[in-house]
Amino acid sequence: MNSQPLWRPYTQMKTANLPLEAVRTHGSRIELADGRVLIDGIASWWTACHGYNHPHIHEAVARQLERMPHVMFGGFTHAPAEQLASRLAGLAPGSLNHVFFSDSGSVAVEVAMKMAVQYWLNRGVAGRTRFLSFRQGYHGDTLGAMSVCDPDESMHAHFEGWLPRQVFAELPVGADRAAALDAMMAEHTGSLAAVIVEPLIQGAGGMRFHDAETLASIARIARANDVLLIADEIFTGFGRTGSMFACDQAGMAPDILCLSKALTGGTMSLAATLASDAVFDAFWSDDPGKALMHGPTFMANPLACAAANAALDLFDAEPRVGQAQAMEARLLAGLSACRDMDGVAEVRAKGAVGVVQLARPLDREALKRAFVDRGVWIRPFGDIVYLAPALNIADADLDRLCGAVVSVLAEQLSARP
Repeated sequence: MNSQPLWRPYTQMKTANLPLEAVRTHGSRIELADGRVLIDGIASWWTACHGYNHPHIHEAVARQLERMPHVMFGGFTHAPAEQLASRLAGLAPGSLNHVFFSDSGSVAVEVAMKMAVQYWLNRGVAGRTRFLSFRQGYHGDTLGAMSVCDPDESMHAHFEGWLPRQVFAELPVGADRAAALDAMMAEHTGSLAAVIVEPLIQGAGGMRFHDAETLASIARIARANDVLLIADEIFTGFGRTGSMFACDQAGMAPDILCLSKALTGGTMSLAATLASDAVFDAFWSDDPGKALMHGPTFMANPLACAAANAALDLFDAEPRVGQAQAMEARLLAGLSACRDMDGVAEVRAKGAVGVVQLARPLDREALKRAFVDRGVWIRPFGDIVYLAPALNIADADLDRLCGAVVSVLAEQLSARP
């Protein structure tokens, strides 16, 4: 009988190597129990956008901890949540003036989907309960979120037959695909509650990029077919693509926006689902049955809201978006040597995301061990090796990350039979 008490994420527990034990973080570094120090190339799954242990966030959380670490949000409100909601509404594209807090990115997507379905029900429109999503997309690990991930290539493919059946399309890159998307949406309009998209970068589905015109065309087609648009900016929000939100680059605003990851600067879990006035108005009623019946226990946790407000302060006080914009060229230059390697299909970068696309996958565990041996933390998946570090990472640390990618891939690709 196996006695391991801790069940780790995305891990076959029987065959996996033991995890590294982290004991301290600071800046872009993770210190291990054995004394080694790693430069973090993925900002703890893209959350630590300001680096670890930023004193401004630390002090804000400490002050809030003294006053009130938590209070239920059913029947109460508090200043950190009120302030954060106002700030997010002011930053978000368009008129996304209504903010619903939850505690993880997947739940933010679940709330968005629930909002979209009930929007139509509250308006007296029956049958609009399905979602149009895009191939290679990824939106989370909970039930509704899994159903809008790529049905064939995502890690959730073996749940086919149990998940709700959704509609899947190719991203409308070019006029022909845009026309095909328009026709597909028109065909399914009577059953669609919304279309959901990861703007500019499909993250965990493979760090696949599309341009601002593709994103804008999705918005135009959704509007033309009277289908709500959900933008999942859990990965792309808060400067990652070189603008505060990826939607900003397309000059478009969704009906519903999902945020999490970098929202608290990598300190604790918090998510937000923002809705337009039109969506919110469908719930505004004397009928209690038209309320949004959802309420995570730690919704709008004051500690998390204090951290998020402090993280937003840093976007005002420090040049984070500009740093992300400048990082694109440095990533491309630093990874460019990979282009000439046999087995590399492409090198690409967008804002603070750099990707080496492999022609076929390599041994992920062997890659991770080789990166750790070079003093960096990089977590490849599928057929990509990617970097998404803190937005304020030092140039020397970024260069070291890129150098590690180049040297490890040169070694691993040359050793491959």
